Amino acid sequence: MKILTILGARPQFIKAASLSRVLKSNPIIQEIIVHTGQHYDPNMSDVFFKELSIPKANFYLGIGGTSHGAMTGKMIEKIEEIAILEKPDWILVYGDTNSTLAGAIVASKLHINLAHVEAGLRSFNMNMPEEVNRILTDRVSNILFCPTDQAVLNLEKEGFNNFNCSIINSGDIMLDGILFYGNLCKRPNEISTNNFALATIHRAENTDSKDRLESILSALNEINKEINIILPLHPRTKNKIKEFGIQVDFEVIDPVGYLEMIWLIKNSSIVLTDSGGLQKEAYFLNKPCVTLRDETEWIELVNSGFNILTGCEKDKIVMAYNKLINFNFSSNNLYGNGNTSKIIMDSLLSY
Repeated sequence: MKILTILGARPQFIKAASLSRVLKSNPIIQEIIVHTGQHYDPNMSDVFFKELSIPKANFYLGIGGTSHGAMTGKMIEKIEEIAILEKPDWILVYGDTNSTLAGAIVASKLHINLAHVEAGLRSFNMNMPEEVNRILTDRVSNILFCPTDQAVLNLEKEGFNNFNCSIINSGDIMLDGILFYGNLCKRPNEISTNNFALATIHRAENTDSKDRLESILSALNEINKEINIILPLHPRTKNKIKEFGIQVDFEVIDPVGYLEMIWLIKNSSIVLTDSGGLQKEAYFLNKPCVTLRDETEWIELVNSGFNILTGCEKDKIVMAYNKLINFNFSSNNLYGNGNTSKIIMDSLLSY
């Protein structure tokens, strides 16, 4: 069996590493990895791949930095050429990027079986390009690997039981990764305290709006009076803070790698973030989470009380922090048992 895996961003490579390790253990499976280059990431050096035991891509397309339409169109063209050359039995895609959608369209046009990992997720915000990407990808997939019961329910509500596809609750492949990488994590050199709350802000809806960014940072300044805030900050967001003239009273550090981020989560008291993946990683590592967004795909975390959705309002953020900082955390298996990769491989082989 030949599987053509399409990836475009650093988080997808980290997720795909878990499945690639399992696929590599089966002698009848050959995986061909295509990196579209959608997100140019200077941290994706040889050290990144070696440190995380991630296989290097067989094809690098170098497509990124253009409009959504131009980017997706170029990806479709190049992925189609590779698919015709390699003749895979499956095209496998992750999540909701333009790379995901491009791979899905190629599979549907060439009548190649399509597997979608992280299927069924919905934010119900059609203004998000990710929402459009994941809905369209789901619709043309042969197997939909859902990370949660809620994702399965979303597909059933949309009528997927009437389509020619298989819906499988595989659990979340990010849990496989956390279990593998948890013991490899390392302390960032810049950290000067052992008692801290971890914050991250990167979504354009928060960083490009002076009002939203100022409100969030004001809340973090307030919380910093109670516990040290550590905020790994991308240069773009740092420039926005400077441009808007917003005061920051807590510790800001440079962006960290994946293993350093895992250490920060494990050793924090609480996480405050607008990241999608970090919400789940906090849960996997038994940390309560305040989500600085107006909606989340991980609604089961909110419903279970592990996560509070606050948007950007200062008072809501501070109130959520005060409610969760002493949260009595006892996780349950919302995202499976950490064997998602094997479930995916077995399902592909038996399809």
